[in-house]
Amino acid sequence: MTISMTGFAARKGQGLGYSWAWDIRSVNGKGLDLRLRVPDWVDGLEQAIRADLQKALGRGNVSVTLKLARDEAAEGAVRVNMAVPPSVLAALHQVEEAAMAAGVTLAQPTSADVLALRGVLENGTQAEDTTPLRQALMADLPALIAAFSEMRAAEGAALAGVIAAQLDRIAELTAEAGAEVLTRRDQQRASLAEALARVLDNSEGVDEARLTQELALIAVKTDVTEELDRLAAHVAAARALLAEAGPVGRKFDFLMQEFMREANTLCSKAQSLALTRIGLDLKTVIDQLREQVQNVE
Repeated sequence: MTISMTGFAARKGQGLGYSWAWDIRSVNGKGLDLRLRVPDWVDGLEQAIRADLQKALGRGNVSVTLKLARDEAAEGAVRVNMAVPPSVLAALHQVEEAAMAAGVTLAQPTSADVLALRGVLENGTQAEDTTPLRQALMADLPALIAAFSEMRAAEGAALAGVIAAQLDRIAELTAEAGAEVLTRRDQQRASLAEALARVLDNSEGVDEARLTQELALIAVKTDVTEELDRLAAHVAAARALLAEAGPVGRKFDFLMQEFMREANTLCSKAQSLALTRIGLDLKTVIDQLREQVQNVE
């Protein structure tokens, strides 16, 4: 199954006094490039998100944005930081003992006096343990990745259809080139025979062995059988890649270089207008195919 590197997904959630909104999108890239914009005050969140994305994705420039907001009801809520009162009460006890030793009578502090001390009360904006929040966000992430992967798979299916059609066209042009080679062969044979007759009629003491070698060399230089065979093999290899599971984009990139190399050689050896036209059409389709496979993961 072909997977596209282009995709998008969004998701919203809430819990633990917070609401959040995910946004993930990607475009093609040579490797996997993750760019995360997430709250840095949630301990360990970015590292955890990055690890999950690296497991799920193979290639692409991927951007992830997480917007996190505290609910209004929780924003104004206050709570007692139970780690502080014991030390405050112990300090008050020490002060009372010192005052009694000095013969000084102090008014008894009220609970309101204790709560007014710095650090005893906390509100929604003060530091807190973010582990539960991170766990809630990470529990929501798989659904986002699943939606994102589903879209990339859908884009990949459409992309595979386009690539398959272009491969069919390359196969058609390769077959046309093969038929044109047979026509060109007869024309070349007649042209070489005429040229040979003129040489023999106007030359004395021609080394026929050398002449035969030269004619054979011309035939070899213009033979495109290997190029056509390799083009057919490349089409078969590309079709096999379309059926593979997992990232195949890098293999496609390499195969495109091989396709273009054979098309260039075909044009250089054409020796006929018809075969040159077919070679140029091949190069055009191969270039279009290369643009498409650059989006394959």
